Amino acid sequence: MDNKPTKGEYLETLLRSGKTIFSIRDVSLMWGEENESIISIRLNKYAKSGKLIKVRRGLYVKDKNYDRFELSTRIYTPSYISFETVLTREGVNFQYYGNIFVASYINREINVSEQNITFVRMKDYVLSNTIGIEHKDGYAIATKERAFLDRVYVSKDYHFDNLAILNWDKVFEILPIYHNKRLDKKVKEYFKSYQNNQPDKTI
Repeated sequence: MDNKPTKGEYLETLLRSGKTIFSIRDVSLMWGEENESIISIRLNKYAKSGKLIKVRRGLYVKDKNYDRFELSTRIYTPSYISFETVLTREGVNFQYYGNIFVASYINREINVSEQNITFVRMKDYVLSNTIGIEHKDGYAIATKERAFLDRVYVSKDYHFDNLAILNWDKVFEILPIYHNKRLDKKVKEYFKSYQNNQPDKTI
C-alpha cells in the first residue's frame, strides 16, 4: 500500500495518531500490513523495550494515561459502558462501584492493569440497537435511561436510589427495543413507584 510506513516509521505512526489504545486490527490499517504475525512481533518488540505497554493480548497503549472506558469497550466488541458505571455517575444510584460495567455479548469479569471490568451479556438485537447510546472519543456509553433499562433487563429485582432523575419519556421511547414483556411490566412498576413518591402539588 502507498501509505505503508518505511523502516523506522512504524512506531512514529502509532505515536502520532490520536489513538491511545491499539488493537492488532487498528495497527494493520495504520501500517497497511495484512500479516498479523508480523504486526504482533513488532508490537511485542516495542512493548519489551518500553516504547508501548501491552495491557492485554492484542491490545497496546501508548502510556499509562489511556482512557479506561475506551479500553473496556475494546476487549470484546461490540460493547458499550452501561449499568452501575452510568447509573452512579448520573445520580440514579448512590453506591460507588470500582468495577467498570460493560454491555457486551459475553458474561465475564476480568482484571486489566488493576482495573476490574464486568461484562454483562445482552441479546444481539439489543446490543446492536444504538438508541440511548452516546458516542464519545473512542468508546460508546449508555444514557442514564438506557443504563436503567439495561439493568432492569438483566436483573429480576433491583433497587434504584433516585428514579426522579430519569427522563421517563426517554425510558418509554427506548423500552420497545428489548422485546421483553417482563421488562415492560417491571418498568411500569418502577414508574408507578416514582409517581407515588412525587410531592403532592395540589393545593
